[in-house]
Amino acid sequence: MNLKRKSILLAGIFLALNATAWTAVAQDNVIRLATTTSTDNSGLLRQLLPVFEQIYGIAVHTIVGGTGRALNHARSGDVDVILVHAREAELKLIEEGFGVSRNEVMYNEFVIVGPGDNSAGIESGDGLGGALTKVSAAGALFISRGDDSGTHKKELSLWEDAGIVPDGTWYREVGQGMGKALQIADQLGAYTMSDKGTWLFTKNRLLSLKLLLEGAIDGRNVYSAIAVNPEKHSNVNYESANLLVEWLQSPQARELIANYKIGGETLFYPVASSEQ
Repeated sequence: MNLKRKSILLAGIFLALNATAWTAVAQDNVIRLATTTSTDNSGLLRQLLPVFEQIYGIAVHTIVGGTGRALNHARSGDVDVILVHAREAELKLIEEGFGVSRNEVMYNEFVIVGPGDNSAGIESGDGLGGALTKVSAAGALFISRGDDSGTHKKELSLWEDAGIVPDGTWYREVGQGMGKALQIADQLGAYTMSDKGTWLFTKNRLLSLKLLLEGAIDGRNVYSAIAVNPEKHSNVNYESANLLVEWLQSPQARELIANYKIGGETLFYPVASSEQ
């Protein structure tokens, strides 16, 4: 091999090695986060993630969908960490070995909203299950997200607990995120169940929906962060993902969550370490 060809070959090897090194560095500096429409639609992520990115120099790329979709991304190793709200499904993910641990970050509540005439007669003391039972008995139009989200999972569990199979012309699954489901319910004068954060963020753009039930004993809605297990998917950026999980439970993140308000109302409440 002549000297010129050898130099070209060595240069190619050098460039390839450097490209590999830069790719590794780039991957270390990026986290793929799958999360829910409620954390995105409410504007909370825009409050939290830039602060984390500035502190650690790690970019967070978000994939927004329902909790079910986020859990599937975790199982497939398409993301490094998830922020979701469906406790039983989260525990199943960890039991299967795809998630490392469940870390409660914050909570809000589920609320019932509906038309101003409230033909189903929902009252403040009904509870979510009682409110849905009244909607079913009245045959009042109900909009379900129908998207395997945490909100959808909660809604289905409430119907099951009430011994009701929701079907017929009064029950419509739309396969949409919370913001869109609220818009559809508003347009049709229907009832729906929402997380309070998205309701507060969206309500001023709605014409007819009213908040009919909040503070229900069965309405607490907890969000948890779970890093994807690197033993299942070696490609995941576990160390950086774990930094995000830990930071979301830090005093700084808790303060940001508690101080995030719209119209003077708090959207989410941080889970204190003593509540873990």
